[in-house]
Amino acid sequence: MGSTEVGGFGISSHDDLLLVEDFVLIEQWSTSVTVEFNDNAVAEFFEDQVDAGRTPEQFARIWIHTHPGACPRPSGTDEATFGRCFGTPDWAVMFILACGGATYSRLRFNVGPTTSKRLDVAIDYESEFEAADHFGWTKEYEAAVSFRDPFTHRRSQDSLIESQSIGNEPSHCDPYWLESEWVAS
Repeated sequence: MGSTEVGGFGISSHDDLLLVEDFVLIEQWSTSVTVEFNDNAVAEFFEDQVDAGRTPEQFARIWIHTHPGACPRPSGTDEATFGRCFGTPDWAVMFILACGGATYSRLRFNVGPTTSKRLDVAIDYESEFEAADHFGWTKEYEAAVSFRDPFTHRRSQDSLIESQSIGNEPSHCDPYWLESEWVAS
């Protein structure tokens, strides 16, 4: 919806932990290259999910975020965040959606001989999905995402929707790299 990254958590099916049935946007401060979640919002999200009867495997293992450019390749910051925040659970997924629909998804196992595997992404049209609510999504975005200037680090509550400039695919987004199946841990 804007020129910054946004992030949140995928909510998995009880019967298939890699089937994402919902996405929850967490209150955050965003720049074109970073997302900083509000710690209290994360704690409240976790409490709400436990109260709803979900296990951490269903709500705290799939990190979803966007890239405002056309390339879904993880940045060094993405890799550091994934290691720091998702390096202790037995498994975790980093999913990136870039402008234009390109995706990157990687499953990492953190137990035994740790390993990572790229995942194919598909939309499961067989699963139930309530009608798209674009108005509701816009309201959720406006309530949760605040802009943070990457140079001054000052936070702003201004809406990000007006800043819709999206650049072309960066040169570091090699199509061969995107096809790679295995990634070293």
